[in-house]
Amino acid sequence: MNHGDAGAGYGGSGVATILLLTAALLAYVLPAVDRRAEPRGWSGWRTASFALGVVLVGVALQPGLLPTDDFRGHMAQHLVIGMVAPLLLVLGAPVTLLLRSVTPRVGRFVGELLRSRPAHLIASPVTALVLNLGGLAAIYGTPLYAEMLRNGAVHTLVTVHVFLAGYLFAWVVAGPDPAPRRPSVPVRLVVLGIAVAGHAVLSQLLYAGVLDVPVPADQRRGAAELMYYGGDIAELLVAVALVSRWRPRRRARTGTAGAGG
Repeated sequence: MNHGDAGAGYGGSGVATILLLTAALLAYVLPAVDRRAEPRGWSGWRTASFALGVVLVGVALQPGLLPTDDFRGHMAQHLVIGMVAPLLLVLGAPVTLLLRSVTPRVGRFVGELLRSRPAHLIASPVTALVLNLGGLAAIYGTPLYAEMLRNGAVHTLVTVHVFLAGYLFAWVVAGPDPAPRRPSVPVRLVVLGIAVAGHAVLSQLLYAGVLDVPVPADQRRGAAELMYYGGDIAELLVAVALVSRWRPRRRARTGTAGAGG
């Protein structure tokens, strides 16, 4: 079995994908140029990060640029779409740019949206973790992958889920943008550690053939190795992005001094 049908589905939406990504890039770059001209400025690194994320999504989705008729190419595509590109986009801080570019009224609306109950539920690290690991388990541990091969629409929907789940996880764990009730850095590091362990277990089950994906054994093992090592690298980048902005509060010494006196 190969990815031929699903690949044809991506080919049909190639132009639409380019137009959508171009629109997203312009929607970011144009206000970023305006904010950069202001005294407060806007980081060129954030703009470069967002632009690179958009380019990587485009490369991963364009037919023929990655060998998606091979399971290893499929895994590379999902690593880019679900882990690397979302992190780069999140580091571009698009919500912060939006809040600095819209009117106060629109900004208040965005703030209320972020403080809403649905946003609290969606932006929970637990939700992000379940959508991330649960999605991978569903793809490779159920007949969903085989259905992706037969049905281009299912393939596209799953790819959208992988991207959105990856973006949500990167935003909640390491994003510079505001998020409702974001937990402390140590808690987010624990969540990241669980994600690392979950990816490792899934990749090992895939390598061992416990997860019965309908592809040749050499492709399955190669994809599992890519998932294991590539996932580790991507999660290490998330950890670096998280820790690099961490400024732990110093403990008050008053209690210690009082006890000593």
